[in-house]
Amino acid sequence: MIDVVDVSKVFAQKKGTSYTVLDGASFHVKQGEFVSIVGPSGCGKSTLLNLIAGFESSYEGSITVNGEPIKEPGSDRVVVFQEHGLFPWLSVIDNVAFGLKQQGVSKKERYERAFEQIKSVHLSKFIDRYPHELSGGMKQRVAIARALVMEPDILLMDEPFAALDEQTRYILQKDLEHIWLKTRKTILFITHNIREAVILSDRVLVMSTQPGRVKQQFAIKAARPHDHADPLIHHYENKIMEALTDELDKVVREELGNEYRIKKNTVSSSPDRNLGIGI
Repeated sequence: MIDVVDVSKVFAQKKGTSYTVLDGASFHVKQGEFVSIVGPSGCGKSTLLNLIAGFESSYEGSITVNGEPIKEPGSDRVVVFQEHGLFPWLSVIDNVAFGLKQQGVSKKERYERAFEQIKSVHLSKFIDRYPHELSGGMKQRVAIARALVMEPDILLMDEPFAALDEQTRYILQKDLEHIWLKTRKTILFITHNIREAVILSDRVLVMSTQPGRVKQQFAIKAARPHDHADPLIHHYENKIMEALTDELDKVVREELGNEYRIKKNTVSSSPDRNLGIGI
């Protein structure tokens, strides 16, 4: 489905200098798979998502979808950002139907399709509301419905729940998992939250600090739907945190000096125990 092979990306800076944000990043996402990417700030997670979306075209290496090189944005890939990006002058249903209107879909059909997706995110009572009348979580639900109504093959999600409170985030995680189980869309999900990555994903990719590359992968072999109380979930959280610790250590030493060290978690990572302490 998605193949990222030896991808490197360099950004130019003032005075002729440059910095490498990605260096030899490679991974594969199967059709219908839910994959999350975690890593230190600045490791290139969002840059990688933008390359796959087609927003950036200058890079080395290869990115293909179903064997076709990505050269520009396409209807097969839709992005959900941290900021909902809703049009404040449009109602919920008009925001969701906006992309279909741009495609020339008839009003009757686009409203029918938009309403089905609004129901899937539990907002059918709010179709005539405007963004300023919605909570942050409800706005993100609208953004997800707007993406789904376009019927993309791939959803690219860049920290869509980062600005939400913990309770709302939990509810939307469960809703997104339910939508994925129903639709089996291919989802690539960027997050800083390890528990969120484990709860949602089939597989979690851990990226190294800048320049970014895939350091390690974890297949989440827990029963679906994932249960926050499952000891296996805590086990994977702990293992991913262990993989990230060395990378985070590099970041803080660069910022605070070589004498600084992150104390590693000494709790056993056995899946038979209720882990997650210190994560």
